[in-house]
Amino acid sequence: MTEVTRILSAIEQGDPKAADQLLPLVYGELRRLAAQKLARETPGQTLQATALVHEAYLRLVGSPSDVNGSSWNSRGHFFAAAAEAMRRILVERARHKRTQKAGGDRRRFDLDGLEPAAAEADVDLLALHEALERLEATNKRQADLVKLRFFVGLTIEEAAQALGISTSTADNDWAYARCWLRLEVKGALDDGRP
Repeated sequence: MTEVTRILSAIEQGDPKAADQLLPLVYGELRRLAAQKLARETPGQTLQATALVHEAYLRLVGSPSDVNGSSWNSRGHFFAAAAEAMRRILVERARHKRTQKAGGDRRRFDLDGLEPAAAEADVDLLALHEALERLEATNKRQADLVKLRFFVGLTIEEAAQALGISTSTADNDWAYARCWLRLEVKGALDDGRP
């Protein structure tokens, strides 16, 4: 009988100190098993092998006062149970990531390279708002394009994709809307309109 099998038998019989003796003996193999499982996961996994080992170990052995009713007849049986526990943990995490609360099917987007989408300091936001409302009354798509470009900071390509139009259409709309808004805002400021 190996040391691991002896400790597993002691855990099964309720020895509260046996669980503490087991982890140092099996940790290396559990860590290797966890690393293999995580290697098959999609990139961007936030769970690390160490955390997976610890969570699986707690599920298998529990606290000394809670033996979980587990019984292993051999070392191999214990490692098979550990592999199954790790698989279940990974499945639970994958299911959780798909929930709306965890972001659902949304993709991660790196914001490091983006500049803030704040308006320039010399732009009269109220005059721009008024002009944008007038543009929206005549051409909603161009107004939406301006909002995406000016306030959100999207590129022409990104805004075109968001609106479901071609890049050349977005280029034309952007050129027209900028000129139209510039004239409207300048006219409103010259006329003394708010």
